[in-house]
Amino acid sequence: MDTSRASWRNTTHDWAGTVDLGHLSDIRRHPAVFAPGGTLHLVLEVVAYAADEAECGGGGHCRVTLHPDGSVSVADDGRGTDTRYDEHGQVVRKPVMATKDLRFFDFPEARTLPDGHPRRGMSVVAALSDRLVHTNRRRNGSWTQRYERGVPVTGLEPVADDGTTGTVVHFHPGEHLAPTGRSAGDIARLATAWPRLAVDVRG
Repeated sequence: MDTSRASWRNTTHDWAGTVDLGHLSDIRRHPAVFAPGGTLHLVLEVVAYAADEAECGGGGHCRVTLHPDGSVSVADDGRGTDTRYDEHGQVVRKPVMATKDLRFFDFPEARTLPDGHPRRGMSVVAALSDRLVHTNRRRNGSWTQRYERGVPVTGLEPVADDGTTGTVVHFHPGEHLAPTGRSAGDIARLATAWPRLAVDVRG
């Protein structure tokens, strides 16, 4: 797509913005509100997007890896995060990490995650992580970007296509977040709430 960004229809996020510093700051000030249960809730926030992709595609797979350094990666085989070219030929990726999810963030009653707490969106994960790397592979190109506490610290960096599509979110939760319930068994059990998504938990 090579059209004016102003003409792009907003569905889950506002294409007009790239970083909402006030939004991210608000999340960081209230971690107990936005990530009740700590790291487990963040994992479910990410897996929920993989479940969205699985619903759209009639099924999908997701791998959750708990790394020894306390970080978590979630990889799915969906379409990859929507990435477009604007009228200036600039690459623009839907700002899922640094702006609010228009469907959920201001409407906590809209949907709950399998832990029983409101779904707020991926920006909660980014804001409450010391660092996060978002890699997406789409048919029109593949890109990676690094964030610190929700703020991008690199631009979109191209990565070599490997013939697949999907998204990988690798995040390291802030030290102030409780690791309680972060076991592979807890994640696998809760993930059964998404019947169209097959979840493999490692670590």
